[in-house]
Amino acid sequence: MRNVTNTLKSLNKLNIRILNIVPVIGLFALMLTFSSVLNAQPLNDSQVLDRIIIKVNGEIVLQSEFDIALYQAKQNGYPVTGDGCDVLESLVINKMLVAQADIDSIVVDEGMIDAQLDRRMQYFIMQFGGEEAMEKAYGKSVSELKKELRPQLEEQLLIQRMQEEIMQNVEVTPAYVRQFFRRFPKDSLPYFPAEAEVGQIVKFPEVSKEQKQKVIDQLNEFRGRIMRGDNFKDLALLYSQDPGSADNGGELGFFGKGELVPEYEAAARSLQPGELSEPVESKFGFHLIQLIERRGAKFNTRHILLKPDASNSDGESAKLYLMDLKKKIEADSMSFEKAAREYSEDQLTAASGGLFSDPQTASTKLPLDQLESNVFFVIDTMDVGDISEPIAYTAQDGTKGYRLIYFKSKTKPHMANLSDDYIKISEAALTDKKSLELEKWFREAVNRMYIDVDQDYKTCKLVN
Repeated sequence: MRNVTNTLKSLNKLNIRILNIVPVIGLFALMLTFSSVLNAQPLNDSQVLDRIIIKVNGEIVLQSEFDIALYQAKQNGYPVTGDGCDVLESLVINKMLVAQADIDSIVVDEGMIDAQLDRRMQYFIMQFGGEEAMEKAYGKSVSELKKELRPQLEEQLLIQRMQEEIMQNVEVTPAYVRQFFRRFPKDSLPYFPAEAEVGQIVKFPEVSKEQKQKVIDQLNEFRGRIMRGDNFKDLALLYSQDPGSADNGGELGFFGKGELVPEYEAAARSLQPGELSEPVESKFGFHLIQLIERRGAKFNTRHILLKPDASNSDGESAKLYLMDLKKKIEADSMSFEKAAREYSEDQLTAASGGLFSDPQTASTKLPLDQLESNVFFVIDTMDVGDISEPIAYTAQDGTKGYRLIYFKSKTKPHMANLSDDYIKISEAALTDKKSLELEKWFREAVNRMYIDVDQDYKTCKLVN
């Protein structure tokens, strides 16, 4: 039997090797972590004596590329053989995918590369505490770092595209899932912990005009202070309620058309560099915006976000709304799922009838230890089928409201079975079938591609 014994718990070995050894999200992390090995000193061309160790058609694997991938694999806890041949093989497979993409004329949209590069760079600027700190650490400007990292990001996105092309038509039927499950010896089946299906209906208070005006007045005060010489970044750091940008002086980074909420984008595009907007309302609150720079169709801004607080009377109205909704559900005039889809103001759960779900599998049956701690303690005092009273709720963006919690079902700890765990098993079966498709492609591709290995690595049996 193939190496699928642990597939129900994780991706099989081949998928881990191909998909995760050098994950796209880790491109800049690779650069940072590898530099830390060298006393946190960034590598430059004069310090590195690099060489080509593998050739795959027109693609190459550099010694430095292998060293970084090997270090990152070990840091992430992947099982790595002493000589690192498995990591080297993953790099060869990646180069095969890039070479095939070139043959098939598959490309990655330039705008996608720019957007992802901007977002990743902005994240790491925040980790350093600002552009200046990061530029000082690496002795290079942000634009120089972007230029160096762009080819790596483009290659990784191209690898993803090529894998998607190979596996795009892979599907599993119920018969395939049953057959897949029967391949597992009973003593190898995973043991699943207790799971529960839990849902919510969220209601945020309607904020009064008076509360909104308080926020507008405060932003106008900030606007006046900035125009009189105060530093925008300092005010954003002190007062902005956007956790993603406040620590970076309110700066968001470069975004293109349609990537920010319409109200914000319209205001930003109407400004000249350095100019301040009037307070702008969006679904996130009120913004004071300053345009920093334009680059073609993209723009970089900083902002101060303030969210008006609901008054006590506003909050009571939201609670009464949910209490009325609860009565209708309990009177069987409406199901909880229907009420959640129509009335819940949490978009992530409303689409699934209010139920929390696993983002990877879409399963609504979640291990108890994966539930939010406050949700776990609420259902701990409930019976299956109960709906809680309205309880205080704070969304991820800090918005305060109330919600009903619904305890739909609970399963006891058990060995994996098709009845209780079909979604998990079908997902594992699909992963396994995709792996088979990739393996088939590699077996065929290795015979039609030119692969030349440096003498020092001949002992590695690459791409068997």
